[in-house]
Amino acid sequence: MQKKKVLIVVYYWPPAGGPGVQRWLKFVKYLSQFEVEPIVYCPSNPIYPQTDDSLVDEIPKNITILKQPINEPYKLAGLFSKDSKMISKGIIPGRNKQNFAQKLMLFVRGNFFIPDARKNWIKPSVRYLTSYIKDHEIHTLITSGPPHSLHMIGLKLKQKTNVHWISDFRDPWTTIGYHKQLKLTQAAKVKHKKLETNVLNTADTVIVTSHVTKKEFQKLTNKPIKVITNGYDIIKSKGETLDSQFTIAHIGSFLSKRNPEILWQALNQLVNEHQDFAKQFKLNLVGLVGDEILKSIEKFNLISYVNMVGYVSHKKSIEYQKKAQVLLLIEIDSEETKAIIPGKLFEYLVSYRPIIAIGPSGSDVESIITQTNTGDYFYYDALSTLKTKILAHFKAFKSGDLKVNPRGVSQYSRKNLTEKLSKVILGNPT
Repeated sequence: MQKKKVLIVVYYWPPAGGPGVQRWLKFVKYLSQFEVEPIVYCPSNPIYPQTDDSLVDEIPKNITILKQPINEPYKLAGLFSKDSKMISKGIIPGRNKQNFAQKLMLFVRGNFFIPDARKNWIKPSVRYLTSYIKDHEIHTLITSGPPHSLHMIGLKLKQKTNVHWISDFRDPWTTIGYHKQLKLTQAAKVKHKKLETNVLNTADTVIVTSHVTKKEFQKLTNKPIKVITNGYDIIKSKGETLDSQFTIAHIGSFLSKRNPEILWQALNQLVNEHQDFAKQFKLNLVGLVGDEILKSIEKFNLISYVNMVGYVSHKKSIEYQKKAQVLLLIEIDSEETKAIIPGKLFEYLVSYRPIIAIGPSGSDVESIITQTNTGDYFYYDALSTLKTKILAHFKAFKSGDLKVNPRGVSQYSRKNLTEKLSKVILGNPT
């Protein structure tokens, strides 16, 4: 049987680092096993805030990769300064702690680059791909955002070629938390909403990563919406031994607004009340960390317990993850973040280490952790129970009995998720 050609438009592609690249790199890795031939289109000269050369080795050798140049505003006149680098990585200072340059960059980004700073890639991409779709008899197009400019490429290609279009939302659009920080004018808000509505009602199928986002989008469109979460890949392990200390590890970017003072307060009390805990506790921060996080840690006299690892390759982060005694997952306490499922959660699930998660009530993360029996989820008012759980984990650590018993995690394997995606592509979703 001849495989079905699918053109996949992505911005993040190796050597891009961070979570944005993982989803479609892994889908592409497995799609050929399910009667689908993926063809990837990505920029030839992007400016990625993070890079991870180790991911290049995961690109399948036999796939077609199309590249066209992109003109990004970050290249202009020093705009890609330290301030813009941090903002592009998602580390945005609180409103009262932004300097003039940061405020200006956020205003310009939100109001002059709609839907985002990759908007200049729309026209040349549409021009190039219109011919490619016709010349190579491409039946199905997939766009993945953010950046949501890629969905605008899909919208225009749908209008020009009537290609079957699947729009994949890794994150929501107008309701994502950082939109409130972009200092949008009313006109900009209206334009964003209009573009979002046009995409949702023009795409043949919409894919989202969480059930909360599906419910949100169902209010805006009658088009089919499928939930296909992110997932985990089987990674060959060196058989790392667990840390000898009682390590609590946070993997990935620790944004300033994800500042769980309830956690720092609980840990402060534990190190003051339990001498053996103070001797053996270590907090590993693997990834970028916002200044406000570090200031809070210092305020609660915990800075001496911190091991600032910084940004490392995905492969190296997995090593820290598998060695940790406890894994930490934090989300902002807001309505908008209930739909956010960090990609690292799924790798946490198969690390066989207990998860401590803190976030808003009613989130998809809470449901997944509960259903898979992989840890505990706390709200921001649960100081006493959070402290009790950490102490219980510490006692289990001392007795050599700190472990979890996961259930039902195989549904989140990248291969199983790709099979689910292939059914959407081939037109027979279950």
